[in-house]
Amino acid sequence: MPALKNENIPQTVRDIKRQLRESLPQYREVFQQVDAHIRQQIQQINHEQQQGNNPVPQIKADDILQQRISEAQKALIRQRGCCTVQGVFPQREAEAWNQEIGDYLERNDFAGRLKGAAKDNYFGDLKQGKPQIYGIYWSRPQVAARQHERMNAVQVFLNSLWQTESQGKQHFDPTRIVSYADRIRRRQPGAGSLGLSPHVDGGSLERWVDENFRHVYRHVFSGEWQRYNPFDGEMRTEVREFPSPAVCSMFRTFQGWTALTPQHKHGGTLNLLPVADAMAWILLRALQDDVPEDDLCGAAPGRALSISEEWHPLLLSGISAIPEMEAGDAVFWHCDVVHAVENEHLGETDSNVMYISSAPWCEKNAAYLQRQWPAFVEGRSPPDFAADDFEVDFDGRATETMLTPLGKSQMR
Repeated sequence: MPALKNENIPQTVRDIKRQLRESLPQYREVFQQVDAHIRQQIQQINHEQQQGNNPVPQIKADDILQQRISEAQKALIRQRGCCTVQGVFPQREAEAWNQEIGDYLERNDFAGRLKGAAKDNYFGDLKQGKPQIYGIYWSRPQVAARQHERMNAVQVFLNSLWQTESQGKQHFDPTRIVSYADRIRRRQPGAGSLGLSPHVDGGSLERWVDENFRHVYRHVFSGEWQRYNPFDGEMRTEVREFPSPAVCSMFRTFQGWTALTPQHKHGGTLNLLPVADAMAWILLRALQDDVPEDDLCGAAPGRALSISEEWHPLLLSGISAIPEMEAGDAVFWHCDVVHAVENEHLGETDSNVMYISSAPWCEKNAAYLQRQWPAFVEGRSPPDFAADDFEVDFDGRATETMLTPLGKSQMR
């Protein structure tokens, strides 16, 4: 599949806006309908917060394993587009992993090597600046967590929330997990200006420009927005991205954080907009008449899709802190869900997590695995990330001998 061309973006934007408006002459009226729909959800979220309840659904890993998650719980996760999962790993095991990663970084003088790290511009327009994310992918705890049977079961459950077949075609295999090697985040108390303002990963300008992305959102762009299902897998695995060293090129049903330390509000943790279909609002907002003709509310190739005060104040009013989590718990959010990281860490303990998403087997992801495997064997940075290659000579990094049969099946 040919990559999108990062050429003459302003003209491309003008052309696509004209095309989308011609296809949807009533784009103003449709947006007002979607606005009312999203506004109602945000009012409900804010009401729950005022009542002292967290709007992010909370479930237990043991209930997933014992198939005790009710249809009502599943429906709420689909509506909110996110959930926390308690007890994915035993707390003591997660705490031990946290210590082991710290020792791994110190033993290999990661702080010294970080001074020469490559820079990426993925978060360039997110005003809080770059977060404390470390380009470490192959520590033993990270590999152990990714291939753990309990994590695998949680990921299969999350994938199963999607509509994976239509018209006799299976879009992806929800039961077969693939391993997307991602980084770690370690943040000390008192750290400021290390958060991320609200954004969406997995595509920015592409969501309007790429015809496959437009198919994903076909009901939004046709005006039949009530038919839009964020969990419809049709064409999700065939969308295209602008080439970039900082954009995820795999299909992830959910992004995720696995806590290695407690995660508390005001402790430098994650915030979410728990509205799964907010992307419909974002897409139509960019077509409105007050947005410059060569602009899609700030969307740019190779960057995160920023959610700003200038263009998206309604969405910002629904941002919610995630429920409190202990080491071993995890939080997952749909690949279209708006999320942010608190700008200040006012807590008393480190706020450390591993990024572990949920990615199913599909041809798009299988192609990425072929490029990721040599990086694992050699200790290099995975293909989607800046080529710092810190771990090539790191003492104690995971090797192929550590992989279980499940781990191997997720990596090959």
